[in-house]
Amino acid sequence: MSGILTTLHEKWMNNPWLRQIIIFLSVFGPATIAAMADNDAGGVATYSLAGATLGYPILFLLFIITPLLGITQEMGMRLTLVTRRGLADLIREKYGVKVSLFIFLGLFIANLGTITTEVSAIRTVSRMLQIPAAPFVIGMLLIAFLFITRGNYKLTQTIMLVVSLFYLTYIASAIKANPDWGTALSNLVYPHGVAWTGEYIRNYLIIGMGVLGTTITPWGQFFISSFAFDKKMDKNTIRYSQFETYWGAFLTDFFSFFMIVATASTLFARGIVLTSGEQAAEAIRPFAGDLAGTLFAIGILAAAFMGLVIVPLSTAYAFSEFFGLSGSLDSDYQKSKTFYVLFIVQLLLAALVITIPGISLFGIAVASQTLNAMILPLVFYYLIKLTNSGELMGLYANNSFQKYFTIIFSVVIFIASVLTVGAVVFGWH
Repeated sequence: MSGILTTLHEKWMNNPWLRQIIIFLSVFGPATIAAMADNDAGGVATYSLAGATLGYPILFLLFIITPLLGITQEMGMRLTLVTRRGLADLIREKYGVKVSLFIFLGLFIANLGTITTEVSAIRTVSRMLQIPAAPFVIGMLLIAFLFITRGNYKLTQTIMLVVSLFYLTYIASAIKANPDWGTALSNLVYPHGVAWTGEYIRNYLIIGMGVLGTTITPWGQFFISSFAFDKKMDKNTIRYSQFETYWGAFLTDFFSFFMIVATASTLFARGIVLTSGEQAAEAIRPFAGDLAGTLFAIGILAAAFMGLVIVPLSTAYAFSEFFGLSGSLDSDYQKSKTFYVLFIVQLLLAALVITIPGISLFGIAVASQTLNAMILPLVFYYLIKLTNSGELMGLYANNSFQKYFTIIFSVVIFIASVLTVGAVVFGWH
């Protein structure tokens, strides 16, 4: 029997196609999880509000954002595979502790706001599903705590990939909403089908910045770098990782497409205004049916749980790298104590914030998104400088297209960031 298995194994490994599939599966995970985590509860809220407020034309932005997400996350992945160092680690070494501290403080505050949004979404969805809120929220926090602190890298990756499957509920919700598929798909190519009034154009620009900010995040850039490093990958698998990075970017906005379609075809079409993302699950029920609303709520829950794990994990990774500490899912509590304590502290702080009477959770979400928009150009600046470096990257440095593409869009994002801050601070809406 063992001889037969040995022969089969040799045949498999001698098959070039099968060998490539095995290698790809061995590196699969970090890029897909990093990209899918962009569709956290805050992301679902933004896409839902975009669809309800602007209709199908906002889908056009996905056509632009998807390659930008793929290219920038590929840069972070490539940087780590070539240097065997995380992005935060390299920023500290090349640009100093002061820069590291400034970026980390902004990242920590923005991430805490995002985590609070995730906890709030879990509480709201529990009510939609008629589950007692307090024990449900505590239970979700406990699950996140246990499998990060008691598990390992492989378990975390597996659970996050399984949770990603729940995003399929958005496809079902969109189908149940009976949208105009022709109009939806054609709006990916060019925005049309609405009256382009001054108010609509202003809302399109402001909400469009929100869509950009929730899809391409500072924590996402640090997470993909650190998670790949924690998996102990190297440049020998770089082309497989690059393929997965672009696949992950496509998958992210593939599901975003259905989130927008579900609300555009039911709420925008009837002039119903949303004030929160969670409200979308209830609002589409009368038009798409109870099943569609329930599926949308389950999707929000899955997105919130993924964000509840990935966002604080990205903070813990970044802190460990910025300040030269041990931080790995495969190391025990004693060896990476600061890493695990920081993860736990973020969950506790977020849970505490949502209990404060009269606090505006929507305001927290807007503020954290605004801060993300301010940090992102700075993160891109260092990411581009590092990946452009021939000394650091050798033959794997950015090519001309990558250089100019990322520089141009970094400028665009900077301008968008300034306008977003202006919109929030001065009330340009």
